[in-house]
Amino acid sequence: MAITYEPIATTTLTTSASSVTFSSIGSGYTDLVLVINAAASTLANTGLRFNSDSGSNYSSTILAGNGSAAGSFRYSNATYGQINYYGYLETTRIVNQVVHIMNYSNSTTYKSYLGRANNSSNGTDATVGIWRNTNAITSVSFVLNTGTISSGSTFSLYGIAAA
Repeated sequence: MAITYEPIATTTLTTSASSVTFSSIGSGYTDLVLVINAAASTLANTGLRFNSDSGSNYSSTILAGNGSAAGSFRYSNATYGQINYYGYLETTRIVNQVVHIMNYSNSTTYKSYLGRANNSSNGTDATVGIWRNTNAITSVSFVLNTGTISSGSTFSLYGIAAA
């Protein structure tokens, strides 16, 4: 069985924005992958919201390292699913983040995601998170804890289809 990434949508910001949302996501895939290459107006932690849910329904655990220190960080009952710790967005360079959202269209289980954030000047993170909701995901929003996402930042959403 071949598994393929199928492009769903790509957005490149022409002006700064407080968030980026992919909506009307169909249920024809097994998983979703969000690829982010972004900078921000100030140092910013990043996260996801599903179906515009800003309630305290997200939890995440992050393993992070910066070449001289390592750490583990836990966020419970948060208003978004955090992706990074050391791999935060900054003003001087583009930071790469990749998030895999598993079993997104299932309507009987909570939704989980795996994230990776890479900031060449600060460190790398690996994240596991959960959205405590059984609804199928039909929209994904990329959000910041502070500031705005810079113009020129790109966001690509892929569906993983089992062939």
